Amino acid sequence: MGKNFNKRENKMDTENNQQNKENINVAKLSDEIQYQETGIVSKQLIKKPNGNITLFALDKDESLTEHTSPFEAIVYMVDGEMEITIGGKPYNVKTGEIIVMPPNVPHGLKALQKSKMLLTMIK
Repeated sequence: MGKNFNKRENKMDTENNQQNKENINVAKLSDEIQYQETGIVSKQLIKKPNGNITLFALDKDESLTEHTSPFEAIVYMVDGEMEITIGGKPYNVKTGEIIVMPPNVPHGLKALQKSKMLLTMIK
């Protein structure tokens, strides 16, 4: 009986692995989202109960007003430059750089030029 159970479990694992392989996609982040004139575009890449990953494209001078989140987050600048204010202190974040935003601290951002960022939020 133990052998049959293991075979069935292995078959399920194989099926799950096959499904996971079908969802694998190699992509260049900067190509995954396009700018919109005088606007902000977002694309959720992953949404799970324990967090999400969202790609944003902001036209120059577009901003997200100051707000607070109960979750820790990391911003990775895919392209451009933004001023990200955390707890009242501004930080200039440029292409290839990251910044960690602690939970429960007010933060907001402004695109100093056309910018793309990857936001990873952990719950």
